[in-house]
Amino acid sequence: MEKKKVLFISQEITPYLPETEISQISRHLPQGIQERGREIRTFMPRYGSVNERRNQLHEVIRLSGMNLVINDTDHPLIIKVASIQAARMQVYFIDNEDYFHRKAKFADSKGKELEDNDERAIFFARGVLETVIKLRWAPDLIHCHGWFTGLVPLFIKKIYKDNPLFANSKVVYSAYNDAFKTPMNSQIVSKIAEDGIPKEDISVLSDPTFVNLSKLAVDYSDATIKGSESINEEVENYMKQSGKLFLDYQSADTYIDAYSEFYDKIL
Repeated sequence: MEKKKVLFISQEITPYLPETEISQISRHLPQGIQERGREIRTFMPRYGSVNERRNQLHEVIRLSGMNLVINDTDHPLIIKVASIQAARMQVYFIDNEDYFHRKAKFADSKGKELEDNDERAIFFARGVLETVIKLRWAPDLIHCHGWFTGLVPLFIKKIYKDNPLFANSKVVYSAYNDAFKTPMNSQIVSKIAEDGIPKEDISVLSDPTFVNLSKLAVDYSDATIKGSESINEEVENYMKQSGKLFLDYQSADTYIDAYSEFYDKIL
């Protein structure tokens, strides 16, 4: 029987970034799922704070070189890769000079959130999916971790739904205690609509708050997971009332097996 393929998309993975709940889960979950007999691919952004030399990142020339147009501007897509030897897994990095060469992840040193986080999230989501197409790798399940991946479910179900690689992909969204405070750029609806998505399908983002982005992610996912013990109450209630498969919070001791069984249910 052919191995099921699971695509992990995360906003942060340790050891490339400091340890957080998301970065630790995004490091150990892919390894655990691979050890349970599935094929995996893992993606994260190449923020400026990722040390390329220490982590031995190198550019994958055959995957790089595409331009993604956002807000009428061409942005080159650069793909880098590194290996976590102990886990026998590779991590792919989405890179672009305009969006990811700053040290800041989502906010500057004073805590002010970056004004182009909307475009960075669009670029990251599209960059991952375009790279998966170049890899000719059809994921059975796509697991998104954190708000920065929140546009991926929408893109899978709207822009890429007719691509045979994604036609049968199931999407899982994990919501964490990682809220941003300042709403994103109010032009995000127009920028996403450039990709051919009707504005009415993303009207919730006319007020681009953390809660509304999370709701959009839930709407276009097939299943959701409460990734942190405590998350935004409105988001948690929305997940539970969505009618989608829902997995409650799992402790560090149980989550890999619990997620693996949850994937089986979804698939």
